[in-house]
Amino acid sequence: MNFLSSLDDSGAPSGAPTALAFQAAEPGEGQRWSTWPATIPSERGPEPRPDWLVTSAAAIDTELGVVKTGKEANLHLIERAIPDAPADVPGNRVLLAAKRYRTSEHSDFHRSAIYTEGRGLRRTRDVRAVAKGTSFGRAVARVQWAYAEFDALTRLTELGASVPYPVQVHETEVLMEFIGDGRVAAPRLAQQRADAATLRDLFQQVADFMRVLARAGLAHGDLSPYNLLVHHGRIVAIDLPQVVDLVSNPQGFDLLHRDCVNVCDWFTRQRLECDGEELFGELVGEVGF
Repeated sequence: MNFLSSLDDSGAPSGAPTALAFQAAEPGEGQRWSTWPATIPSERGPEPRPDWLVTSAAAIDTELGVVKTGKEANLHLIERAIPDAPADVPGNRVLLAAKRYRTSEHSDFHRSAIYTEGRGLRRTRDVRAVAKGTSFGRAVARVQWAYAEFDALTRLTELGASVPYPVQVHETEVLMEFIGDGRVAAPRLAQQRADAATLRDLFQQVADFMRVLARAGLAHGDLSPYNLLVHHGRIVAIDLPQVVDLVSNPQGFDLLHRDCVNVCDWFTRQRLECDGEELFGELVGEVGF
């Protein structure tokens, strides 16, 4: 008996479990095949990877709506799932946040050069195009910022900092862990109205996050209560494409100082004693070179 004659009508070997049947589902409107198989290893999150990550080529990505819009990027919610597979089994279904840097037709994309000092582009053509602000240059910049965010998330994950796990990056889209419950995103620190004990704990978590970065010679560069999420009492930092190297960026320490002032100003307004200058001094003493 040859191989073809041993297949049943579903395409699975006769007597084989139905789970081995070829995937019959096709993406519908607002869906696509999972883009995970098309990414190269350097475009995927660091190992060890979480058990909830869906890596099957049979998975389908379903658009669930926009979580947040911005001048430079929109944040979408997608479900990556293997059709008909048990949803409660890790690796079969997960909600992900898709940050997509906007196209030239729908964006006034801009980023201050203060963040990019000390960084470089590999090709001189790209450098010239970005500097001139041509349509090609703007496209290069969007891809550059997407990969910068992915690289920052990857490095900070490896350092043990509290950030969303970076799943993958491709062109202008960064897929990452969705921080929230169900389809509802976790609230921002700016939305918190907490008692003194809770505020002290939250401040300590923010300071610890900044300390992890400082020890690696980094600063967030744009830290505020609006890009810090609070999920079940845990601080999670987001919006990281502008992370700066404190050594190679001549404005690095100024940006670190601004982060300290922004954070402490908010906590002070919540009636928690906090000194931005004191925090800055502590972090400078932690900076690794």
